[in-house]
Amino acid sequence: MSADTTTSSSTHQLNGAAQEFVPATPGDKYRGAVVEDLQLAPAFSLPFNESISRAIELAYERDFSHIPVLDRSRRPLGYLDVASLKEKWEAGKANPDDKVSQYMTKFKRTSTEPYTLITPMTPLSDLEEFLKTNLFALVTDSSRKFVLGVATAHDLEEFVSRRGL
Repeated sequence: MSADTTTSSSTHQLNGAAQEFVPATPGDKYRGAVVEDLQLAPAFSLPFNESISRAIELAYERDFSHIPVLDRSRRPLGYLDVASLKEKWEAGKANPDDKVSQYMTKFKRTSTEPYTLITPMTPLSDLEEFLKTNLFALVTDSSRKFVLGVATAHDLEEFVSRRGL
């Protein structure tokens, strides 16, 4: 029994059964994969008024290098660079009771640097482009109300390695 294979731009038939066929964009090394396919750990973030001693403790428990900092409404304000904060702590330049807001890097939100929305459905090729000029990406819901995860270039490299792409 031979397989009858015909292809069109929208369907693919194998043994007479039609299946939806979504071709990858030419040159898309991720083969159409999206951020959700990275299987990121759930987001860990801190309120702006958390103490840095607690922030460092939590960061090392979870092995995170950057932690989003949120306002009272849980919207992203900025992030903590954990290694930098730890250096300041060890050098005696940071008090354990200081608030994370004193040490966070604020996100730039201006008309010349608009917010780039990264959601679970963002193509990995778009994420890769974003990460060329950013250390990490906050993955949020489409209305930017909740931080769902943090994606890095390392996450993309692991994905490619796992998939053999």
